This record gives sequence, C-alpha cells and structure tokens, in this order.
Amino acid sequence: MFHIALQAQQHGLQTLLAHADDGVIWGTVDGAKLLTSHDVFGDSLSPPLRTVTLQQARLFGECVELLLWRAESEWRARLVEDTPDGGKHYDEFQTLWGNRCVQARDGFALVCEGRQGLRHAPPVNIPAAEFSEDHRPLRLQVRHYLKVEPETGLLRVTLSRLVRVKTKPRAQAKEG
Repeated sequence: MFHIALQAQQHGLQTLLAHADDGVIWGTVDGAKLLTSHDVFGDSLSPPLRTVTLQQARLFGECVELLLWRAESEWRARLVEDTPDGGKHYDEFQTLWGNRCVQARDGFALVCEGRQGLRHAPPVNIPAAEFSEDHRPLRLQVRHYLKVEPETGLLRVTLSRLVRVKTKPRAQAKEG
C-alpha cells in the first residue's frame, strides 16, 4: 500500500475517511503527519488504520480526492481533481449522524447517537452545545460531477467525490 501522508502532501489532501472491518477511521494530515481518530481516542473508540482490515480509504480536500479500495486480493486507486473551469457539478451536504458530542480533543469531536451508542470521531472543532436530539450539525460535502448523455440530452451524475467535513450551527438550521 502507499504512504498516506506522502500522497496527501503531493495532492493537497487534508482529510481521511476510512472504512475498515472493525469500524470507521477519520484523520487529518498536517505536513508529513497523519493523525487519526484512533491516535486521539484509542482502541475502544476508533480502530487503528491497518492494511489487513482496511476496505477503502478516501483522502480528500477542496479540489481533489484520492480513493483507495480493496478489489479481491489487490488494491485499486482513483484520483479525481476539479478542472480549472469547474466543469458541470453540484455540491450536496449530507448530514452525518451524531446528536451528542461526548468529547472533543486535538481537533476531533467524538460524537454519538442512539441507544446503541453509534459513534465516530470526525476531525472538526465544534462546541458540544451545537448538538441536540433534533439537530445534527455535522455535514459531509459531496461534489457530484455531471455529464450530458449524447443520445438523450439528459444530464446525469457520472462521478462523486468528498470535499470536506463542515458544521451547520444551530442558528443556521433554524433559518433554513
């Protein structure tokens, strides 16, 4: 497998979202150092980033995403960069689960939801007061790229990538 921090430096990637057999791992890259939710909160709250359990990993930033996934016994990768003209695209803000902030440390917020104790630790700085039973402030910005189908003239989504994790303060939620 490749060195994550090196790839992040080369392409201007800041955020990691990885799915592994044993859970979700968030991370941030600062210079040549990768800091993961496991590094911040430990084994009981976030699994370590290990090749043997990794299913897929996305390193992303404002203009580019590197997707790495396991395909049977080998790894595959895809790099998506915005074009200078922006191309045809639209951004969607998906609500991430988490209606309580249990702890915040080192730029990560450990959030949970439900009686099952579902939790993850995205790399965001957000006050615990922003969370409530009826407000989930975490958003994942996803960019969908569009292409016109020559046969029909219809526009369709041909590719999607992650852009960033952001927050929607409670005041903005009331506004709409």
